[in-house]
Amino acid sequence: MSSYENHRALDGLTLGKSTDYRDNYDASLLQGVPRSLNRDPLGLTADNLPFHGADIWTLYELSWLNSHGLPQIAIGHVELDYTSVNLIESKSFKLYLNSFNQTRFDTWETVRQTLERDLRACAQGNVSVKLHRLDELEGLPVAHFHGACIDDQDISIDNYQFTAGYLQHAVSGEKRVEETLVSHLLKSNCLITHQPDWGSIQIQYRGRKIDREKLLRYLVSFRHHNEFHEQCVERIFNDLLRFCQPETLSVYARYTRRGGLDINPWRSNTDFVPATGRLARQ
Repeated sequence: MSSYENHRALDGLTLGKSTDYRDNYDASLLQGVPRSLNRDPLGLTADNLPFHGADIWTLYELSWLNSHGLPQIAIGHVELDYTSVNLIESKSFKLYLNSFNQTRFDTWETVRQTLERDLRACAQGNVSVKLHRLDELEGLPVAHFHGACIDDQDISIDNYQFTAGYLQHAVSGEKRVEETLVSHLLKSNCLITHQPDWGSIQIQYRGRKIDREKLLRYLVSFRHHNEFHEQCVERIFNDLLRFCQPETLSVYARYTRRGGLDINPWRSNTDFVPATGRLARQ
């Protein structure tokens, strides 16, 4: 259980509650969650963040009507800056997007600008939005995380409660390495509903070599942990930085979609550029 799971800032969320679905535009459906909820317990403030990054969203179920009433469809790509005051709560995002369904917009650009304006207002930070026609994306291959997969280890695991201590003494020797490690076994749970969130994670670092067994045990320990996607990624980054003290570090997770949305947060202290192609489970 997260230390802020019952925080009053979460009381007004529609997440976990019965809601009506509206199909006419309503920006008030969007709800933000303060990033400070998980950053404060980690000792992170806006003035001392050890990373930069973004939350990348893919919008698979986006539709509206053109000026003649003909339905339009697009796939949206949204990037929410890590410095925003709030992250966007995903159920509210879905409800908000549904409100476009029977709303007329003159142009695609009007839709894009509307999304960008509303998301910026909710997040209280910088947001960029791109809309793609289906023929722009059809035929693109399924992507994969480059790196060494650490999942196929002959080990026994019986602890699924979050345990940061697995990373204690996870580095040894003085030799510096530069490597990219990948796991597809990341599973955490929604902070509010406790529904499972499934993801793949890529960790790039330069520094003393990280023990792969200890890292895998640490990642598997998220299995009963309740936090939003973005919060989990920041926790992983912070724990790796704290215990392993790499010179450079990038953490990037791509989660499976829910409600027509997938969330793909990344955090880095170097010039990391995330690949944005969808993975096999997305």
